[in-house]
Amino acid sequence: MCRAPAGYNGGMTPLILRVALPAPLPGFFDYLPPEDAAQGDCVPGCRVLVPFGRGSRIGLIVECPAESEVARERLRAVSAILDSEPLLDPAHLDFLRWAADYYHHPPGEVMSAALPLRLRKQQRALPFLIPAYRLAVSPGEALDATARAPRQRALVECFGAAQPLTRATLAAKCGDPAAPLRALLDKGVLARCELTPDQAGATVETSPGHRLNAEQAAAVSAVEEAFGGFGAFLLQGVTGSGKTEVYLRLAAGVLARGDSVMVLVPEISLTPQLQQRFAERLGGGVALLHSGLSEGGREQTWQRVRQGLLRVLLGTRSSVLYPVHRLGLVIVDEEHDSSFKQQEGFRYSARDLAVIRAQRAECPVLLGSATPSLESLRNAELGRYRLLQLRERAGGARPPRIDLLDIRDQPLKSGLSEPLLRELERTLERGEQAMVFINRRGYAPVLACYDCGWVSDCPRCDARQTVHRGSGLLWCHHCGSQRRIPHRCPGCGGSELHPLGQGTEQLEERLAAHFPDVPLIRVDRDATARKGSLQALLDRVHAADAALLVGTQMLAKGHHFPNVTLVGVVDADGGLFSADFRAPERMAQLLVQVAGRAGRGDKPGRVLIQTRHPDHPLLQTLHREGYEAFARAAMAERREAAWPPYSYQALLRAEAGRSDLPMGFLEDLVAALQDTGEVELWGPVPAPMARREGRYRAHLLVQAGRRDRLHRLLDRLMQIAPTLPGARKVRWSLDVDPIDNY
Repeated sequence: MCRAPAGYNGGMTPLILRVALPAPLPGFFDYLPPEDAAQGDCVPGCRVLVPFGRGSRIGLIVECPAESEVARERLRAVSAILDSEPLLDPAHLDFLRWAADYYHHPPGEVMSAALPLRLRKQQRALPFLIPAYRLAVSPGEALDATARAPRQRALVECFGAAQPLTRATLAAKCGDPAAPLRALLDKGVLARCELTPDQAGATVETSPGHRLNAEQAAAVSAVEEAFGGFGAFLLQGVTGSGKTEVYLRLAAGVLARGDSVMVLVPEISLTPQLQQRFAERLGGGVALLHSGLSEGGREQTWQRVRQGLLRVLLGTRSSVLYPVHRLGLVIVDEEHDSSFKQQEGFRYSARDLAVIRAQRAECPVLLGSATPSLESLRNAELGRYRLLQLRERAGGARPPRIDLLDIRDQPLKSGLSEPLLRELERTLERGEQAMVFINRRGYAPVLACYDCGWVSDCPRCDARQTVHRGSGLLWCHHCGSQRRIPHRCPGCGGSELHPLGQGTEQLEERLAAHFPDVPLIRVDRDATARKGSLQALLDRVHAADAALLVGTQMLAKGHHFPNVTLVGVVDADGGLFSADFRAPERMAQLLVQVAGRAGRGDKPGRVLIQTRHPDHPLLQTLHREGYEAFARAAMAERREAAWPPYSYQALLRAEAGRSDLPMGFLEDLVAALQDTGEVELWGPVPAPMARREGRYRAHLLVQAGRRDRLHRLLDRLMQIAPTLPGARKVRWSLDVDPIDNY
């Protein structure tokens, strides 16, 4: 049973258990305690199994009030209390309730998202044991068995008298232990075992890092001054300026205080390399949490972080919802990245919640990026964030030279101009590496018939199916529908079917033919679908001398390629004329991030950007004056148009199998809202992609100049919408602070 709350007076009035359930319904649900439970056995933060409808669900106790608005005889009893101690403390429950209120989302679903998947659907937690390894032979025999295997011997020497050891500890001492561990287990030199939490301990040994330059030292000092209280900092550092070194130095300081650190990264692909750097510097207490882990492993790691046995949490966006013991610092790397916004279900921004999390924990939060979002720059302008800048590349590396390639009158070979091909050839002849970037996977974005004009439309979306020649498929990247590439036109039966446009597969094919003797490495979602494939590709990059890299934005984020001296951007114009007002900002951020891969070592770098609009004002500003000037120009445009960050928005989405239902529901909602005061309602209108996954979609945009006015209207909207006649005929959702209008 759960332990009684501190100060419980043992009164005779039976408790009511107020429970948060993962259901798309507002508010909480009241239950009676189990018949065999004493009143003091129930405490907020424990999971309970409760009857719900005709079945049962697992929920969380959030309160234990003395009375309920529902008559006691109508309340059902909890079936079982599942935890011996609360999984979430009162402060964390309050944070989750705040998040549910801000995003106008059912609180039970929000609180469920703060638990590992197993604990949401299983009645009992896993036994809390930590996997480890021990010597299966004497130390002398172990050394003899590894005399001719240096990496295995180094791993054996880690044990000494301090055995057994966890994998995280071994990784901190010896780097990635996967291969030597397998070999030693096969030889019988090591054996697997398990440790209790007390045996595993929370020892953290930090090692000194690189010497900080003046800008890095100033940034570290500014944040350290805020230790023990809340402070929000925006670290704007050019690519290669050593932001990670700042993170590591601050994390070491927090660990020395006995507190924990949360580090959020936008994508799984960035977590292994950061984990290795953090583990090397901060010892074995680094937890990795992302969707690629097994359910059991995720639960065990979650428990260790909650209890303070691992004191550095490194994870993707959902990690911001997880409990952390004695949180002392929150870091958000690449804070501008749209991956921090959850686009389905509970639509939250992990970056924004990280700030609230730090504020409630009374600790600093550091948002880092070479290309900060305009929202964060606006917060710095208003004094909400303190701006820290790293303007120089670490180690004396020079920023790359950036040139625009006008391709309006250039013949192209699979999208590649002759000037770009010549520069690639010169770079490879010098024994250096080059990267070709296009933010489009597959072979070509569309297949077309030259005889009748048929194109490869998706049967379920208002979109084209992309040609994937490697798998022989036409593939919709929006709904996932696939079909074989036809040999003849489905429209006229003709044979003149041709791919239009370029993707990574086509660039790989063209470059392989043009440079047949050069190693060519493609990095995109298709090439990295198998577990471990991304790391294998990155290892090939680092092991090669002259090599060509082809890839999407997976290559642009956070990777360090010291031998890459040339980056070619094939199609830079997509964001210049989009209907989405955020598209130019995303384009600029991506171009700067891609350009930052060049010249990170001791050799100068160069970036060639192919464009058909070299005179475009925003592109010229970015090219000549850099991202800061671009951001100022973009902010001025936003200010004039009253777009965020100079206003606040929410997007109501509705969809149904019939085209008339979403528009009808939203029109009825607008009519029911009546006077909206200073809050503007834009629409309803069909969504930019009006049909997706076979369903018709419409949008209503709500905008206000003040956040409080927006949320007052949203409170009314969320009360009215479920009562409308069309509400049961559509799926609808509210997205507060949307970043994607699709």
